[in-house]
Amino acid sequence: MARDLLLHLCCGPCAVMPALRLREAGYNITGYFRNPNIQPLAEYLRRREAAIECAKRLDMELIIDDEWDLVAWLRRQLPAANAHNRCLWCCASRVEAARDKALSLGIPYFSTSLLYSPYQPHDWLASSGRELSTSSTVFVYEDFRVYFREGIEISKEWSLYRQPYCGCVFSENERYAKKLARLKNN
Repeated sequence: MARDLLLHLCCGPCAVMPALRLREAGYNITGYFRNPNIQPLAEYLRRREAAIECAKRLDMELIIDDEWDLVAWLRRQLPAANAHNRCLWCCASRVEAARDKALSLGIPYFSTSLLYSPYQPHDWLASSGRELSTSSTVFVYEDFRVYFREGIEISKEWSLYRQPYCGCVFSENERYAKKLARLKNN
């Protein structure tokens, strides 16, 4: 008998393997796209469309939370100014939102596709998710990173948009700062 699980999706490509593996483990998956951290709006919309396409291909129900407000996000993000704290706060806020959504819908389990990426604070995400568990909804952990290459291949086959950075404006700034530094040195 399938158990209901709400899976936070950071994007379409990262959702593929967690959704497939959790289904194999006996869960009935509902996707939950909530990512107010993704900047600029054009990038957010590309990732949103990739999540919708992924959900269609997986025949998975998808809930989209379109909270997107750059100014509000930055005001919440700035107190966690250094990169390490900033990333932890960002991930925790989305896992907590998934837990809250699961609770509001009466879904007994929740997880996140952030556990798929080798670039995310994996151990911290796992412990944070476990701490957010309640008697009504429990965090489901699996190390999906071992399926990273397989997920990339599937996302390419499905022509899902694959992004070049985590999505936050700080990460994008760091990415371009490296390029600018190389230009200055040449």
